Amino acid sequence: MTSEILRIVVTGGVGAGKTTFIRTISEIDVVDTDKRATDELAELKEKTTVALDFGKLTIASKQSLHLYGTPGQERFDFMWDILIGKAHAYILLVDAHRPNQFRNARQVLNYMNHHASIPATIGVTHTDCVDAWEIEDVVLALGLQNKANSIPVMTVNPNERESVSSALIAIVEQLNQRTEGVRN
Repeated sequence: MTSEILRIVVTGGVGAGKTTFIRTISEIDVVDTDKRATDELAELKEKTTVALDFGKLTIASKQSLHLYGTPGQERFDFMWDILIGKAHAYILLVDAHRPNQFRNARQVLNYMNHHASIPATIGVTHTDCVDAWEIEDVVLALGLQNKANSIPVMTVNPNERESVSSALIAIVEQLNQRTEGVRN
């Protein structure tokens, strides 16, 4: 019996927590392409992903998740095509305390939905910050209210293993439901 690999893309804007999310849960040392930020991003964070992050998590004896983090900057969006093309599902991380990033998150969501018909979950990060928006308001800003088959939205703390695990469980459950629907 061969091993099943589920490829999950973790995407979102700069500083949403993609690299941290993968580092928190990966059972291997994360492969990253972080480089020192040299533009206006240097004010926000010291390093930024320029190609991808990669981590792995075994979820059953013959099943593992391969986690691929995208760069958050649009200038590296060619990596989105490469990573989403073979993905089974994706998680979009949205930073709740930086509403100026909501437009970018909406663009990423539209891009991913246009390029792949796969399960998705939205993880709202930084909800513990003083100026964080409520999840309901983030949903409105992303244009997800009143949509049939809406994407699940949940709070995710990329620094907490249990929170990251919950987001991955939500994705795997969607994949299992989709697989069962195909069989029936």
